[in-house]
Amino acid sequence: MSEPVAVTYAVRDGIAVLTIENPPVNALGQAVRAGIIAGLDKADTDAGVQAAVIIGGGRTFIAGADIKEFGKPPTQPYLPDVLKRIEAMTKPVVAALHGTALGGGFEVALTCHWRVGVESGQVGLPEVKLGLLPGSGGTQRLPRVVGPKVALDMIVSGNPIPNKKAAELGAIDEIVNGDLLDGALAFAKKVVAEKRPLRLVRDMNDKVSNVDPAIFADYRKSIEKKAKGFLGPWRCIDAVEIATKLPIDEGLLKEREFFFECMASPQRAAQIHAFFSEREATKIPGLPEDVQPKPIKSAAVLGAGTMGGGIAMNFANAGIPVKLLDVSQEALSRGLGVIEKNYATSVARGSMKQEAMDRAMKLISATQRFEDIGDADIVVEAVFEEMGVKKDVFGKLDKVMKPGAVLATNTSTLDIDEIASSTKRPQDVIGTHFFSPANVMKLLENVRGSKSSPETIATVMGLGKQLKKVSVLAGNCDGFIGNRMLHGYLREANFLLEEGCMPEQVDRALEEFGLAMGPFRMGDLAGLDVGWRIRKGKAHLRPKDERYSKVADRLCELGRFGQKTGAGFYKYEGRDARPDPVVKEIILEESKAQGIERREISDEEIVQRCMYPLVNEGAKILEEGIAIRSSDIDIVYLFGYGFPVYRGGPMFWAEQIGLDKVLATIRGFHKIHGKFWEPAKLLVQRAEAGKGWKG
Repeated sequence: MSEPVAVTYAVRDGIAVLTIENPPVNALGQAVRAGIIAGLDKADTDAGVQAAVIIGGGRTFIAGADIKEFGKPPTQPYLPDVLKRIEAMTKPVVAALHGTALGGGFEVALTCHWRVGVESGQVGLPEVKLGLLPGSGGTQRLPRVVGPKVALDMIVSGNPIPNKKAAELGAIDEIVNGDLLDGALAFAKKVVAEKRPLRLVRDMNDKVSNVDPAIFADYRKSIEKKAKGFLGPWRCIDAVEIATKLPIDEGLLKEREFFFECMASPQRAAQIHAFFSEREATKIPGLPEDVQPKPIKSAAVLGAGTMGGGIAMNFANAGIPVKLLDVSQEALSRGLGVIEKNYATSVARGSMKQEAMDRAMKLISATQRFEDIGDADIVVEAVFEEMGVKKDVFGKLDKVMKPGAVLATNTSTLDIDEIASSTKRPQDVIGTHFFSPANVMKLLENVRGSKSSPETIATVMGLGKQLKKVSVLAGNCDGFIGNRMLHGYLREANFLLEEGCMPEQVDRALEEFGLAMGPFRMGDLAGLDVGWRIRKGKAHLRPKDERYSKVADRLCELGRFGQKTGAGFYKYEGRDARPDPVVKEIILEESKAQGIERREISDEEIVQRCMYPLVNEGAKILEEGIAIRSSDIDIVYLFGYGFPVYRGGPMFWAEQIGLDKVLATIRGFHKIHGKFWEPAKLLVQRAEAGKGWKG
C-alpha cells in the first residue's frame, strides 16, 4: 500500500491548488516540505497555470513543526529551502489560512505574495515557548509587514492573534466570508487580472526603516522581570532589532545563528520537556478506554474565603453556574465583594471586558443552605483545613447531593480516604487541590482516593481542561505530590538560617536559580500562621530527638505573620521587604541554642540543600506510585510552585545534572546531616544503573 500524499496538486480555472494533507494539524514535516516544493515546481512550469494557492486540508493550515522530528537530525529539504522556492516563483502565490497558521506555517504564509483567511483562524509564532525563536525568517519578515513593535509583541509572547486582527495589521490581505478555497481562488484570479507585480515581503522595507532604537531598549526593560533567566525572549528581541538595521539576507543569517544558539541551549530541551509533559499528564494508565467523564454543567463551592471565592471564579469564567455556600452571611457578603473586586481589577488592567465581568458575576450565586446546592454536578469543599471539619461537611453533602454528583475536597494535605469515609459514596469522592490564588494559578492537583471511581477521576481531569487548568493526577498520601516534596525544601531553608544564612541570602540564591520567589518571601506572602497552625497540630507526631528549627515559630509567637501584619521574616513598608534586625537576633539565638557554629554558606550549597530534597522526595513519590511519571512531578512544580520553566522541573533538572552526581551530593549531605538525607531507593537504582527516571 502506497504512502498517502502529503501535498496534493490540482488545477482549477487556471489556478494551481496545493492542499496540505498531513492530519491532524498539517505539521510541516519532511514530506510536506518536499510536497510544497514539488507542487510549486509544477505550477511554475505549467503554461496553463497563472497562479498558485497553498491551503490546508482538514481543520487547519500548517500548525507548526512536526513533533515527530523533534530531537532528530534535520532532513532535506529544510524550511528555508521551501521559502526560497516560494520567493523564486514567477507566478503569484496566495496562502489561504484557516484554523491555525503557527510557527513555520506562518513563516510559509509570510513568504507568499498574498494572504487571505477566514475570520475564525489564528496566526502566530510560538517558538519562544519552546526555548527557541522563529528560525526561518519570522523575525525578519513579520516586522516588515506589521512593524517592529507589533512584531515584538507577537514573537516575544509567542501568543497567536485572530485572523481579523492580523488583517487590521496588514498581515492578511483579505478576510474571506464563505468557502475559503473559493475565496482564495477568486483573490488569485483578481491578482492575475489586475496584473499586479509579485509582492515579496523581503522588499517591504518602509516599516523597518528609520526605527527609533528606544523601542528595543524600552521593550527589553518591560520584560526584564518576566524573562529573567531565559535566553529565547532576548534573542527574539535581538533578531527583530536586526531586521531594522541590516538587509534581509544578512538578517536571515543572524536569525539562523540565534536559532542554533537557542537549539544548543539546555533551556530548549527543558522547555520542550515541559511542553510535552503538560500533554502527557492528562493520560491516565489503567482507566478503561470507554470511561466517560460526567458532564459538569453546574457547580457548588463550600466556603466563601479567599480559596473558595477563587474556585468559584474559575467555574464562572468557564461559563458554569456556581453556588457559593457559607454558613455565615457576613462571610458570603465579604467573599462576593472580594470576587467582584478581583474582576474589577482585571477590567481596569484591560485583561477582561466589562461585559465578561458582568456575565461571570451573574453566574455566581450565594446561599447559606446545604439543600440549595443538591442539584449541582460537582461540589468543591474549601473549608478550614482540619479533618473533623471536613468530615462533618462531607457527611452533610452525602445527604443532600444528587446521586452521581462529584464530591471534591480542596484539601492540600489531608487523607482523601478518611474524608470519603464520612459518606456512603466514596466512589464519588476525590481531591481537587487548587493552588492559591485559585483564579490565577494554573495547576489543578487531582488526588484519587482508594475508592474513587474511574468515572470520577476522568471527570475531574476533564474539569481541569474546562477550567483552563493544567491537571495532574496524584495518589493519596500526606501532602500528595507538591506539598509532600515542599516539606524538605522548607526544612532545609530553615536549617540554613541556623547554620549561617540570613533569609535574604537564601531567597536571593534561589531566585537567581530561577524560582519566582524564595521560601521566606513566599512564606511572608502566604502567611506564616498557616504553617504554624499545621506544625502545632502535628507536634505530637515529631520524635523528640529530631532536629527542628524554631525560628518561624518564634516569629509567629511575636505576631509576625508576614505581609498581612507588616512583619514576618522581613519587615514591610507596603510590599517592599527589608531585612529586620529582630529576625537576625532570633536566628543567632537559635543557632546558639542548638549549639551550631555558624559558617559561610555558598549560593551553590543553598541551591543544593533546598532543591535536592525535592528530587529525593520526588523519587520516593515515584517509587510509591503516588505520581504516575516523573514528568507529572515536574508539571506540579512548574505550574504550582514557580519552578523555572527553563530548567524543566526538578526531576528533569536532576537528570540534566546527572542522577549519579545528584546522588553523590545527597550521600555527602546524609553523612553530615543525618536521616533527612537518606537517598531514595529509586534514585540509587537509577543512578547506579546510569539511567534516567524512565529506566
